[in-house]
Amino acid sequence: MTSRQFISTENYILISIAMMALTHGFASLAVAVVVLPVIGDHVGGPLLLAAFLGGLAPDADLLASHRKTLHYPVGFSAVALLLFAAFSLTGWSALLLLTVAVGAAALHAVSDVLGGSAEREPWNPTMDTGVYNHVLGRWHRPRRYVRYSGAPEDFLVCLAFATVAVSSAVTPAAADVTLFWLVALAGLYTLCRKRLAAISTGLGNLVPTQVRTLLPTVRIEETETDGTTVDIRFGR
Repeated sequence: MTSRQFISTENYILISIAMMALTHGFASLAVAVVVLPVIGDHVGGPLLLAAFLGGLAPDADLLASHRKTLHYPVGFSAVALLLFAAFSLTGWSALLLLTVAVGAAALHAVSDVLGGSAEREPWNPTMDTGVYNHVLGRWHRPRRYVRYSGAPEDFLVCLAFATVAVSSAVTPAAADVTLFWLVALAGLYTLCRKRLAAISTGLGNLVPTQVRTLLPTVRIEETETDGTTVDIRFGR
């Protein structure tokens, strides 16, 4: 099954930014504040930031084949284990930083199979593209325990992980304030999730016509083999 849709670049950028779900970032941060104190006195701002950003990073493939290009559930997990082994032998802080970031990306990729399918309207599922396994060369079927990014249950999961992070003694007060506002942003995202296309169109219309004529058109294609892929074409 293949479906195609052409949208303007400004609309796609707005949708993509909104689809960078915070749940993965909060999940990685929650794991970090629980696990890092156990393995030693290594908790600090850089490690917590690495956990949060590492949890978000795989979704950068929204501009390629979503949940395939930058999602490596097996590869990231293996690399994280190797990095942790190297850190255990050397004690180098840089290796621990990499371990946390890659481990967070692995957690993201593995947990995506618990959610919905990788498509534009996952609340009306037509595909079974949960996350791609590069080792097996196939897609894992989505379990849909969390139906889609921005679903009410997704926000509850996000809130639970954020609570773990904020209630931990290792997050500074400034970080707690930031997390509070990010939870508020996640709540707003949940309220607007199914109307993002209409909202982005309205905001896109605010872009000056002279600028819009210079922007390319984005083609979004959905297939059972490649999931959601993006093709950017110039010359409207």
